[in-house]
Amino acid sequence: MLENKKPVGLLFDIGGVCVVSPFQAILDYELANNIPKGWVNFSISRTSPNGSWHKLERGEIKLDADFFKAFNGDLRNPDLWKQFHERLQKKQTTGVPTSAPPLPEIDAEWLFWEMMRVSRTPDPYMYPALQKLKSSGQFIIGALSNTVIFPDGHPYNSDSNGVKSQFDFFISSAHTGLRKPDPKIYAAALKEMDTLAKKRGLQGVEPSDVVFLDDIGENLKAAKKAGLRTIKVNLGRTQDAIRELEKITGLQLLDAGDKAKL
Repeated sequence: MLENKKPVGLLFDIGGVCVVSPFQAILDYELANNIPKGWVNFSISRTSPNGSWHKLERGEIKLDADFFKAFNGDLRNPDLWKQFHERLQKKQTTGVPTSAPPLPEIDAEWLFWEMMRVSRTPDPYMYPALQKLKSSGQFIIGALSNTVIFPDGHPYNSDSNGVKSQFDFFISSAHTGLRKPDPKIYAAALKEMDTLAKKRGLQGVEPSDVVFLDDIGENLKAAKKAGLRTIKVNLGRTQDAIRELEKITGLQLLDAGDKAKL
Protein backbone atom coordinates (compact mmCIF):
# COMPACT_ATOMS: atom_id res chain seq x y z
CA MET A 1 0.00 0.00 0.00
CA LEU A 2 1.25 3.47 -0.87
CA GLU A 3 0.41 4.77 2.61
CA ASN A 4 2.95 2.36 4.11
CA LYS A 5 5.66 2.77 1.46
CA LYS A 6 8.79 4.39 2.85
CA PRO A 7 9.15 7.78 1.19
CA VAL A 8 12.17 9.02 -0.72
CA GLY A 9 11.44 12.63 0.10
CA LEU A 10 9.80 14.65 2.84
CA LEU A 11 8.42 18.07 2.00
CA PHE A 12 7.63 20.57 4.73
CA ASP A 13 5.67 23.78 4.94
CA ILE A 14 7.34 26.20 7.37
CA GLY A 15 4.82 28.37 9.25
CA GLY A 16 2.57 26.23 11.44
CA VAL A 17 4.67 23.13 10.78
CA CYS A 18 8.37 23.69 11.49
CA VAL A 19 7.88 26.95 13.35
CA VAL A 20 5.08 28.31 15.53
CA SER A 21 2.03 29.15 13.45
CA PRO A 22 1.40 32.79 12.50
CA PHE A 23 -2.27 31.84 12.83
CA GLN A 24 -1.69 31.83 16.59
CA ALA A 25 -0.75 35.51 16.42
CA ILE A 26 -3.91 36.22 14.44
CA LEU A 27 -6.08 34.35 16.94
CA ASP A 28 -4.46 36.14 19.88
CA TYR A 29 -4.99 39.52 18.18
CA GLU A 30 -8.64 38.80 17.48
CA LEU A 31 -9.28 37.69 21.05
CA ALA A 32 -7.45 40.69 22.53
CA ASN A 33 -9.37 43.16 20.37
CA ASN A 34 -12.85 41.58 20.47
CA ILE A 35 -12.73 40.78 16.77
CA PRO A 36 -14.86 37.80 15.72
CA LYS A 37 -12.65 34.72 15.53
CA GLY A 38 -11.69 33.89 11.97
CA TRP A 39 -12.26 37.31 10.40
CA VAL A 40 -8.63 37.99 9.48
CA ASN A 41 -8.12 34.59 7.85
CA PHE A 42 -11.48 34.89 6.08
CA SER A 43 -10.47 38.25 4.66
CA ILE A 44 -7.08 36.99 3.49
CA SER A 45 -8.48 33.84 1.90
CA ARG A 46 -11.39 35.58 0.17
CA THR A 47 -9.18 38.22 -1.46
CA SER A 48 -7.26 35.45 -3.27
CA PRO A 49 -5.67 35.40 -5.79
CA ASN A 50 -5.08 39.13 -6.14
CA GLY A 51 -5.25 40.43 -2.59
CA SER A 52 -2.28 42.30 -1.17
CA TRP A 53 -1.22 39.28 0.91
CA HIS A 54 -1.15 36.98 -2.10
CA LYS A 55 0.75 39.46 -4.26
CA LEU A 56 3.32 39.86 -1.49
CA GLU A 57 3.76 36.09 -1.20
CA ARG A 58 4.30 35.83 -4.97
CA GLY A 59 6.93 38.56 -4.83
CA GLU A 60 4.87 40.87 -7.04
CA ILE A 61 4.90 43.78 -4.60
CA LYS A 62 7.36 45.00 -2.00
CA LEU A 63 6.99 44.82 1.75
CA ASP A 64 6.58 48.55 2.30
CA ALA A 65 4.08 51.23 3.29
CA ASP A 66 2.04 50.64 0.13
CA PHE A 67 1.60 46.98 1.05
CA PHE A 68 0.44 47.80 4.58
CA LYS A 69 -2.05 50.32 3.21
CA ALA A 70 -3.42 47.73 0.77
CA PHE A 71 -3.47 44.99 3.42
CA ASN A 72 -5.38 47.26 5.77
CA GLY A 73 -7.83 47.93 2.94
CA ASP A 74 -8.39 44.20 2.44
CA LEU A 75 -9.13 43.85 6.16
CA ARG A 76 -11.65 46.69 5.89
CA ASN A 77 -13.58 45.35 2.91
CA PRO A 78 -17.29 45.92 3.71
CA ASP A 79 -18.56 43.30 1.26
CA LEU A 80 -16.34 40.61 2.77
CA TRP A 81 -17.33 41.71 6.27
CA LYS A 82 -20.99 41.26 5.32
CA GLN A 83 -20.27 37.79 3.91
CA PHE A 84 -18.37 36.85 7.05
CA HIS A 85 -21.20 38.03 9.30
CA GLU A 86 -23.76 36.08 7.27
CA ARG A 87 -21.62 32.97 7.63
CA LEU A 88 -21.45 33.51 11.40
CA GLN A 89 -25.24 33.75 11.52
CA LYS A 90 -25.58 30.39 9.77
CA LYS A 91 -23.03 28.70 12.04
CA GLN A 92 -24.26 30.22 15.32
CA THR A 93 -27.95 30.46 16.13
CA THR A 94 -27.45 32.63 19.21
CA GLY A 95 -25.23 35.54 20.17
CA VAL A 96 -24.81 36.94 16.65
CA PRO A 97 -26.41 40.33 15.84
CA THR A 98 -29.03 40.28 13.09
CA SER A 99 -27.22 43.04 11.21
CA ALA A 100 -23.47 43.27 10.71
CA PRO A 101 -21.72 45.42 13.35
CA PRO A 102 -19.21 48.08 12.28
CA LEU A 103 -16.03 46.83 10.67
CA PRO A 104 -13.36 46.26 13.31
CA GLU A 105 -10.34 48.53 13.39
CA ILE A 106 -7.19 46.51 12.70
CA ASP A 107 -3.60 47.69 12.83
CA ALA A 108 -2.49 45.70 9.78
CA GLU A 109 1.17 46.64 10.09
CA TRP A 110 1.41 45.68 13.76
CA LEU A 111 -0.42 42.43 13.13
CA PHE A 112 1.84 41.53 10.21
CA TRP A 113 5.03 41.99 12.21
CA GLU A 114 3.58 40.11 15.16
CA MET A 115 2.83 37.19 12.82
CA MET A 116 6.40 37.30 11.57
CA ARG A 117 7.81 37.53 15.10
CA VAL A 118 5.81 34.58 16.39
CA SER A 119 6.74 32.42 13.42
CA ARG A 120 10.47 32.86 14.06
CA THR A 121 10.21 30.38 16.93
CA PRO A 122 10.91 26.73 15.99
CA ASP A 123 8.12 24.34 16.93
CA PRO A 124 9.24 22.52 20.10
CA TYR A 125 8.25 19.11 18.69
CA MET A 126 8.61 19.35 14.92
CA TYR A 127 12.01 21.06 14.86
CA PRO A 128 13.78 18.30 16.86
CA ALA A 129 12.01 15.73 14.68
CA LEU A 130 13.27 17.53 11.58
CA GLN A 131 16.82 17.44 12.94
CA LYS A 132 16.54 13.69 13.55
CA LEU A 133 15.24 13.12 10.04
CA LYS A 134 18.13 15.08 8.56
CA SER A 135 20.76 13.32 10.67
CA SER A 136 19.37 9.93 9.62
CA GLY A 137 20.47 10.63 6.04
CA GLN A 138 17.63 8.45 4.77
CA PHE A 139 15.51 11.10 3.07
CA ILE A 140 15.67 14.08 0.76
CA ILE A 141 14.22 16.88 2.85
CA GLY A 142 12.71 19.93 1.19
CA ALA A 143 10.74 23.00 2.16
CA LEU A 144 7.78 24.35 0.20
CA SER A 145 6.55 27.55 1.77
CA ASN A 146 4.51 30.63 0.99
CA THR A 147 6.93 33.37 1.98
CA VAL A 148 7.65 37.09 1.86
CA ILE A 149 10.82 38.96 0.95
CA PHE A 150 12.00 41.16 3.79
CA PRO A 151 13.78 44.45 3.05
CA ASP A 152 17.55 44.35 2.58
CA GLY A 153 19.36 44.24 5.89
CA HIS A 154 16.34 43.13 7.89
CA PRO A 155 17.29 40.63 10.63
CA TYR A 156 14.58 38.21 9.50
CA ASN A 157 16.61 37.54 6.35
CA SER A 158 19.04 35.48 8.43
CA ASP A 159 18.56 31.83 9.39
CA SER A 160 19.06 32.66 13.06
CA ASN A 161 16.75 29.86 14.23
CA GLY A 162 18.54 27.25 12.10
CA VAL A 163 15.40 25.97 10.40
CA LYS A 164 16.45 26.58 6.79
CA SER A 165 19.73 24.73 7.28
CA GLN A 166 17.81 21.49 7.83
CA PHE A 167 16.63 21.34 4.22
CA ASP A 168 18.30 20.02 1.09
CA PHE A 169 16.33 22.58 -0.90
CA PHE A 170 13.92 25.41 -0.17
CA ILE A 171 11.21 26.56 -2.58
CA SER A 172 9.95 30.01 -1.64
CA SER A 173 6.79 31.43 -3.18
CA ALA A 174 8.07 35.00 -3.12
CA HIS A 175 11.23 34.00 -5.01
CA THR A 176 9.57 31.73 -7.58
CA GLY A 177 6.45 33.81 -8.24
CA LEU A 178 4.34 30.73 -7.50
CA ARG A 179 2.20 30.32 -4.42
CA LYS A 180 0.48 27.31 -2.88
CA PRO A 181 -1.99 25.95 -3.87
CA ASP A 182 -0.89 26.65 -7.47
CA PRO A 183 -0.19 23.22 -9.05
CA LYS A 184 2.98 24.61 -10.65
CA ILE A 185 4.72 25.05 -7.31
CA TYR A 186 4.21 21.38 -6.43
CA ALA A 187 5.60 20.43 -9.83
CA ALA A 188 8.65 22.60 -9.11
CA ALA A 189 9.17 20.84 -5.78
CA LEU A 190 8.89 17.41 -7.37
CA LYS A 191 11.36 18.40 -10.08
CA GLU A 192 13.88 19.51 -7.47
CA MET A 193 13.31 16.35 -5.44
CA ASP A 194 13.83 14.23 -8.57
CA THR A 195 17.06 16.06 -9.47
CA LEU A 196 18.54 15.54 -6.01
CA ALA A 197 17.51 11.89 -5.94
CA LYS A 198 19.32 11.21 -9.21
CA LYS A 199 22.42 13.02 -7.93
CA ARG A 200 22.40 10.56 -5.03
CA GLY A 201 22.25 7.64 -7.42
CA LEU A 202 18.58 6.93 -6.82
CA GLN A 203 15.91 6.35 -9.42
CA GLY A 204 13.59 9.16 -10.39
CA VAL A 205 11.10 10.35 -7.80
CA GLU A 206 7.40 9.77 -8.35
CA PRO A 207 4.84 11.99 -6.58
CA SER A 208 3.84 9.08 -4.32
CA ASP A 209 7.46 8.88 -3.13
CA VAL A 210 7.01 12.22 -1.37
CA VAL A 211 5.14 13.05 1.84
CA PHE A 212 4.07 16.67 2.27
CA LEU A 213 3.21 18.31 5.60
CA ASP A 214 1.13 21.49 5.77
CA ASP A 215 -1.34 23.16 8.11
CA ILE A 216 -3.73 24.50 5.46
CA GLY A 217 -6.37 22.27 3.95
CA GLU A 218 -6.41 23.74 0.44
CA ASN A 219 -2.64 23.32 0.17
CA LEU A 220 -2.91 19.66 1.15
CA LYS A 221 -5.80 19.12 -1.25
CA ALA A 222 -3.72 20.50 -4.12
CA ALA A 223 -0.76 18.33 -3.08
CA LYS A 224 -2.95 15.23 -3.10
CA LYS A 225 -4.20 16.16 -6.55
CA ALA A 226 -0.55 16.33 -7.64
CA GLY A 227 -0.08 12.78 -6.35
CA LEU A 228 1.81 13.50 -3.14
CA ARG A 229 1.00 11.83 0.15
CA THR A 230 0.02 14.31 2.82
CA ILE A 231 -0.07 14.87 6.57
CA LYS A 232 -2.21 17.61 8.13
CA VAL A 233 -0.57 19.57 10.93
CA ASN A 234 -3.24 21.02 13.19
CA LEU A 235 -2.71 24.17 15.24
CA GLY A 236 -1.14 23.22 18.56
CA ARG A 237 -1.03 19.50 17.67
CA THR A 238 2.24 19.00 15.81
CA GLN A 239 2.84 15.88 17.93
CA ASP A 240 0.00 14.11 16.11
CA ALA A 241 1.64 14.80 12.75
CA ILE A 242 4.99 13.59 14.07
CA ARG A 243 3.43 10.31 15.16
CA GLU A 244 2.24 9.83 11.57
CA LEU A 245 5.77 10.61 10.39
CA GLU A 246 7.13 7.98 12.76
CA LYS A 247 4.88 5.34 11.20
CA ILE A 248 5.87 6.35 7.68
CA THR A 249 9.63 6.68 8.26
CA GLY A 250 10.16 3.96 10.86
CA LEU A 251 12.13 6.39 13.02
CA GLN A 252 11.51 7.51 16.60
CA LEU A 253 11.05 11.25 16.31
CA LEU A 254 9.36 12.14 19.59
CA ASP A 255 11.26 11.91 22.85
CA ALA A 256 9.87 9.54 25.47
CA GLY A 257 8.67 12.46 27.57
CA ASP A 258 6.79 13.93 24.62
CA LYS A 259 5.07 10.61 23.95
CA ALA A 260 3.96 10.43 27.57
CA LYS A 261 2.16 13.76 27.21
CA LEU A 262 0.06 12.57 24.28
